[in-house]
Amino acid sequence: MAEAKQPHLNGAYYGPPIPPQTYHRPGRGPGLCCCGCCLLNCLLKIIFSIVLVLGIIVLVFWLVLRPNKIKFYVVDASLTEFNLTGNTLSYDLALNMTIRNPNKKIGVYYDRIEARAYYDDIMFGSTTLSPFYQGHKNTSMLSPSFKGDSQMSLDSQALSEYKTETSSGEYYVDVKLYLRVRFKIGKVKTSHMKPKVKCDLKVPLVSNRNSAGGFDTTKCHLDF
Repeated sequence: MAEAKQPHLNGAYYGPPIPPQTYHRPGRGPGLCCCGCCLLNCLLKIIFSIVLVLGIIVLVFWLVLRPNKIKFYVVDASLTEFNLTGNTLSYDLALNMTIRNPNKKIGVYYDRIEARAYYDDIMFGSTTLSPFYQGHKNTSMLSPSFKGDSQMSLDSQALSEYKTETSSGEYYVDVKLYLRVRFKIGKVKTSHMKPKVKCDLKVPLVSNRNSAGGFDTTKCHLDF
């Protein structure tokens, strides 16, 4: 008996289905993004912790020391000459100043004190005073003086104001202190700071004090 002929198969596959193959393009996976976010989060937490600790230190420092501003006053001023001839100003000005340190636990080293005198924002004299240390709750005295001749170029408005002040016998003069200081807290000394002190003065000529009145004590402005 002849064997049965197998039907011709046309290349089709009749076995179990083959799972589809997919192609993944290489790139940044979600793991890298998560790692970067964690790193940024940790960095922000560290910065916040540092700021918080510094804030607490400053608060404790303030509560313990209770620092107060140093106070500067001009208690007397003697102006014996203030003559403008052409563009030359001849002047003779002497001041008595007080510096009050109201702090109980902070001392001050005045390592450099330069005093400058101005008229109409033009400097006409300067002097350097001796350095010193100021202890707790202490009042110290400074006596800067300015004498000599200086070139002054005043515009028409400033010249008119000068003539008015000459008629009244009182002059508006600014004196500024340029300081280089350190603070002492216990045995610890801070680094140098350079505050400025400005004193807006109305000074009568000595020869006109009877008519213009005496000098009024003036508080100066401290700027760190």
